[in-house]
Amino acid sequence: MKKYALLIIDMQNDFVLPGKALAVAQAPAVIPQIRAVLDAFRDRRLPVFHVIRIHRPDGSDVEITRKDLFKKTPFAVAGSSGAAIIDELQPRPGEYVIEKARMSAFLGTELDIMLRTLAITDLVVAGIQTPNCIRTTVFDAIAYNYPVILLRDAVGAKNDAVHSANVADMEAIGVRVMAAHDLIAAL
Repeated sequence: MKKYALLIIDMQNDFVLPGKALAVAQAPAVIPQIRAVLDAFRDRRLPVFHVIRIHRPDGSDVEITRKDLFKKTPFAVAGSSGAAIIDELQPRPGEYVIEKARMSAFLGTELDIMLRTLAITDLVVAGIQTPNCIRTTVFDAIAYNYPVILLRDAVGAKNDAVHSANVADMEAIGVRVMAAHDLIAAL
């Protein structure tokens, strides 16, 4: 029997709110779909993982490709309002918060061991941004042998072309791509 877990990736103020240095253009548009799926998981008492990027104030844990950006405009700094999960998706007691310092939710985190301990068989992925943290997490999930459902209308990027190309690429490696409402109906 399948046991699903929902991974909500990087829905944090620094990446979602308009005007922030790393705001993802499509992020506001995916909030309603993510919220609907989150509510469905909560109603069914299925595991929810809020995966967030957190960095040290000095940037010593920022990947090499973003060091200069971080020096100019620090983002997702531990304890800052920018690192906080957006109000619409605040975790509830019993939901898990996984902190990561890289794009993948698996790299250097306890995510895999937690999923295995909870006997999770399949992952549902939502959040931002499609070509970076979503894609990297999805590819790593496949490497760890987790079937993945990507919610095409609950993930976003800087524009439709980037988003669509990355969704198509993930689908080509065997990721199941669905609309949020179809997943909710199937749960």
